[in-house]
Amino acid sequence: MQFRPCIDIHNGQVKQIVGGSLLDEKNQAEENFVSQKDAAWFSKMYAEKGLKGGHIILLNPPASEFYEATKKQAISALKAYPQGMQVGGGITAENAAQYLEAGASHIIVTSYVFKDGKVNYDNLEKLKKEVGSERIVIDLSCRKKDGDYYIVTDRWQKYTETKLTEETLDFFSGFCDEFLVHAVDVEGKADGIEENVAALLGNWGKMPMTYAGGVHSFHDLDKLKQLGQSRIDVTIGSALDIFGGNMKFEEVLKYMA
Repeated sequence: MQFRPCIDIHNGQVKQIVGGSLLDEKNQAEENFVSQKDAAWFSKMYAEKGLKGGHIILLNPPASEFYEATKKQAISALKAYPQGMQVGGGITAENAAQYLEAGASHIIVTSYVFKDGKVNYDNLEKLKKEVGSERIVIDLSCRKKDGDYYIVTDRWQKYTETKLTEETLDFFSGFCDEFLVHAVDVEGKADGIEENVAALLGNWGKMPMTYAGGVHSFHDLDKLKQLGQSRIDVTIGSALDIFGGNMKFEEVLKYMA
């Protein structure tokens, strides 16, 4: 299990938010932490620590008045650490190249591969042709509904018809290099991991995957390592001291060493 760093950008600022609180209307979100430092500062720090494969997420939609400020932050962070970070949020086959040229190792997609709650096979093929599956991370972030976990899109606001299952992972694995899975119901709450999601990913375990959501203690990391069978990596946001939390960043790195 490796640590994957993160930089979440909302309204042009690096933030940690409660995942399920994000709304496009009036660019709202329940904030856990707002940094006085810019995205490039975090990116440079991750580079100095030799941390790779983290993700930069643009949390404003392209229609937002804050989108350009958020995008500017993301581009600056990518340029600060060439090939060190992945980027997601509003990525399409048409704009993916600009992020890769800015220094992204991979582009991360969810909403682009789903339309009206269904898999958009044309977009999947188009993206694969445009950048190659080796540069794609598919974000299968999910929320629980009626006892199952469903993939959610559009900043985690909309449910799709697709459940997170081993069959789903098998299918999408043909179009990407990695998976990123936010357990949205616990994202940003620092109140424990979504154990069923971690176990599912660990049982499948056929390619690199990063789990995000709810980690707030080293006990959570122990549990994630066990349930994930050491097959899945982890990102930690609100719980880290660099984002105002109680888990010391340096101690987390030592745990992972």
